[in-house]
Amino acid sequence: MERRMVKVFLDSGVILSGLISDRGAPRLILDVLSLGLPVLRGVTGRYNLAEIERIIDHRAPAARGVLAQLLPKLNLEVVFMPFLDEIGPFRGTAEDRDLPIIASASIARADYFISEDETLLSRLGGRSSLSARPIRPAEFLKDLLVRFFTGEMPAEERP
Repeated sequence: MERRMVKVFLDSGVILSGLISDRGAPRLILDVLSLGLPVLRGVTGRYNLAEIERIIDHRAPAARGVLAQLLPKLNLEVVFMPFLDEIGPFRGTAEDRDLPIIASASIARADYFISEDETLLSRLGGRSSLSARPIRPAEFLKDLLVRFFTGEMPAEERP
């Protein structure tokens, strides 16, 4: 059975959590992505990276070195800042500040949209034209284990 590339879009909070703590699902996701597996590709948006840098500058300037060290290892695909017409289809789906993030995940054609933002995940669940599956970090890891180690698709993807 041939395995296809799975693209995972990382929201800013997941990257920040993974940088700050050496434990937990966000850090494990970053560690797995840093392995450079040919079947898994991490993606984030230029908008997300700007948000991460802003937060680090204001709240944890010492973490800038960790960010600079870790980002190249992740080899993330970075989606450009979306244009207004790319954001438009998602209006009403989430807060205006989240629309560039959702549009970036759509542009990337991600399979998963990984976030710790419960409000955003709740709003995206079933009510969005986003093709990526909105999911929490721990749930994604469970799906990853099922997908790659047992060869089965998660129940949500079975025909």
